[in-house]
Amino acid sequence: MNTLLTFTYGFRLLVRGNNQFSQPRIFCTIQGRASPCESSNISGKFASLLDNCLDAFSLRKVHACVFVYGFGNSNFLGSKLLNCYAKFGMLAESRWVFNRIINSNLSLWNSILVGYFRAGHYDEVLSRYLNLKEMGIGLDGSSVTFGLKSCNELGLLEYGRGMHVDAFKFDLNADCFVGSSLIGFYSKHGKIEDASRVFDEITNKDLVAYTSMITGYARCRDYCAYEAFRVVDSMQKQQLHPNRVTLVSLLQAAAQLEAIKEGREIHGYSIRKGIGRSDEIFETSLVDMYHKCGDPKMAACIFGKMDARTVCSWNTMIAGHLHMGQPSEAFYIFWQMIHENFVPDMVTLANAIFCCAELKYLHEGKSIHGYIVRIGAQLDLVCTTALVDLYSKFNIVLAGRMLDSSGNRDAVLYNVMVAGYLHREFSWEALKAFIEMVATGIKPNIGSILNILSAVSNMKDIRRGRGIHAHVLRHGFIGNVEIENQIINTYAKCGCILYAREVFNRMTYRDLISWTTMMIGYVHNGHADETICLFRLMRRETLDLDSIVLVSIINSLITTYAKCGRVDLARYLFEHMTERCLTSWNAIIAAYAMHGNCVEVLNLFDEMKTEKFGPDEVTFTSILTACSHSGMVEEGLQLFRTMVKEYSMLPCEVHYSCMVDLLSRAGRLEEAYDLVKCMPSTQSSSALPALLSACRVYGDTEMGEIIGRKILELAPERSTSYALVSNLYAEGGKWDEVTRIRAMTKEKGTKCTPGCSLIELQACEM
Repeated sequence: MNTLLTFTYGFRLLVRGNNQFSQPRIFCTIQGRASPCESSNISGKFASLLDNCLDAFSLRKVHACVFVYGFGNSNFLGSKLLNCYAKFGMLAESRWVFNRIINSNLSLWNSILVGYFRAGHYDEVLSRYLNLKEMGIGLDGSSVTFGLKSCNELGLLEYGRGMHVDAFKFDLNADCFVGSSLIGFYSKHGKIEDASRVFDEITNKDLVAYTSMITGYARCRDYCAYEAFRVVDSMQKQQLHPNRVTLVSLLQAAAQLEAIKEGREIHGYSIRKGIGRSDEIFETSLVDMYHKCGDPKMAACIFGKMDARTVCSWNTMIAGHLHMGQPSEAFYIFWQMIHENFVPDMVTLANAIFCCAELKYLHEGKSIHGYIVRIGAQLDLVCTTALVDLYSKFNIVLAGRMLDSSGNRDAVLYNVMVAGYLHREFSWEALKAFIEMVATGIKPNIGSILNILSAVSNMKDIRRGRGIHAHVLRHGFIGNVEIENQIINTYAKCGCILYAREVFNRMTYRDLISWTTMMIGYVHNGHADETICLFRLMRRETLDLDSIVLVSIINSLITTYAKCGRVDLARYLFEHMTERCLTSWNAIIAAYAMHGNCVEVLNLFDEMKTEKFGPDEVTFTSILTACSHSGMVEEGLQLFRTMVKEYSMLPCEVHYSCMVDLLSRAGRLEEAYDLVKCMPSTQSSSALPALLSACRVYGDTEMGEIIGRKILELAPERSTSYALVSNLYAEGGKWDEVTRIRAMTKEKGTKCTPGCSLIELQACEM
């Protein structure tokens, strides 16, 4: 009697609360013995059941039936069972099935690799790939391709390179299918030169290979993206015409390069060929390209004509206006999207929060944050970054709490936090955030380095500045012109102008900002002559000048004329400047201070305030120096109080030294000493010698001895310190102390450098 295996596939309706759902029930009955033809039909029915399994329970029941009715060793059903178990995340059962059906059939192995890949079990793909090699079964294009795709998903560059070697051994590297996968693999890891070499090795390039290379170039963040257009020209010469995927990649390249001409040509080609009409992905790419190329009207026109808008297309419009620095327009589109009953995703909400941060809309930003909390959505990294950006503009403490509560962090999140600290001039907190980022294993990017260099330059911390410079050298950032410009600025602000010039001299490429930064550094450090020499060198580079460069040169000329005693010419230049800046005011004030004309310095300071220019540390240094040299004690004290109370400036070492010198010259030694005691110990070493000299002049030996001991304690390596203290004791007739100081000098190994005049030097040369 022939036997038929009869299946009934039914559903049992289950009710839980207000929800109804169906769970499959499988009923199997057997009648007699099946023929080979009937066995094939039965196997097909089992395959159909496996394809329709909705959960692990049903899958196990079908598997049991397969095993009971003698199909447990079927390669066909085994492959399906393996993939179904992988789909439900049941790797143990999947491996068990795999071990039963394993053989040398390469197509079966490829089916297994595909199943694991589609289920997202990339580690299993690589494990089976290794098994395939170890058993000597061999490889084909499919196994290498899905192995490479798994390496891509896991970010395993070196593992993927090994698969490239395997492809070469099996003569697969010239195959279009494998070659396209290798191109995609290398370009995703930023190895565009390796991708290009693979492309050149492909013998008969097809549309897929060309499109893969174009897509790889389109991902580049620099001018390599132009290569995408070269490749498409070569493709068309081979009578291969771009398809929708090719054009989307070309639009991405045009957007990266802000190449509006090429972008319009792609748009025109798509219209002529009828490509991308009513295609949401293509039209969204067009919107993105026009925004990034600076044509928001065309972007809005395409968006307005779209047949079916999606959340993705709305997000592109919002992000486009943000990219163009138009947060008001971006926020209006977000409001319009909500008004048209589109449900925003996390990308939408993050962009909306960024809009609120730019527009200082705290209330609206908090409302969006509240909405995220109410719907129970998990904050992703981008949304957290947006919230930190928002709160850092209003409440830096709250922004810090947002950062601390974020489990997942990256360099961009820390950069936003550091920028918030810098905006509020909390340079020390910015430095601590950077140190925390590095300590947690997050690699700083270009933005991180620029931020921390800005913090260090604000602090004038040369030790940490050199440390950051060393980090830049070790991690290969030194070729970036933005970072090199900021390093020059940092060294110049810290007073290390020679280090700044050394970095400038070693730059392989200098832009206008490089030259300007170096010139301004020379101006701020009192090297006006070097500024003019640098300007002459710059003129040989045929760079276009801007107003900043010209102002730097004029300021340098003001300083140079003042040094040559021609304050009148310096004032003439200043008076005839069409646009004045803080640096030019500082230059003319310093010019008069240099010649001790304190009255004119104070007049210029009043005029500067009248014209709404706020003074900086350099301004007060020049004014206090002028007051000290002119003996205008009360005026100097009043200006020192103004600097602290009215302008909220923290006095630096130079300001304290000026004030100590001012009071010491006037014989007000007690007040000068009280000021020294208020100074940080690291800043008092330069002010103490002036006070000690005043003690000698006014015969206050008792205070002089106290100051002398303090000088030796703070600066034991300076020979001048011992000379000052020794002279003080000698004038007081304390020869035993003089002998002790000289013995200390010999013990420390310090030597006094003898002075000589220019006349003596000239006489020696003769």
